[in-house]
Amino acid sequence: MMSNTLGTLLLVSAGGFAGAVARYWIGSRIAERLKTSLPYGTLTVNLAGSFLLGVLWGGGADGWLMALLGSGFMGAFTTFSTLKLESEALLHRGESRTAWLYMGLSYTLGLLLAYAGYILSLTYIKL
Repeated sequence: MMSNTLGTLLLVSAGGFAGAVARYWIGSRIAERLKTSLPYGTLTVNLAGSFLLGVLWGGGADGWLMALLGSGFMGAFTTFSTLKLESEALLHRGESRTAWLYMGLSYTLGLLLAYAGYILSLTYIKL
């Protein structure tokens, strides 16, 4: 029998692997199609992840589901560090308007989408 701690670590690991692969695949596809200085790939996965975390939270996801999808998948799928790195790179290249737009969209829409997912889930979804 597997201990709770080991089981949780395995769930987080499996979710993290899938989330990292999904982030790389989605981000790469978007970057290939939209060749702009605004990092739409990272923006897209971070906003989608914010919404989906809100859904998990509002839907009352239990411990194992939150470990697999919340901490594991969404933890690897979304990326705060890349947001910061890309913002700094834009500022360094003198693209301050794009950098501020990127940060503004990321933070504002991220919070709004997390809340929307939460409310939607409270109303329609029970996990």
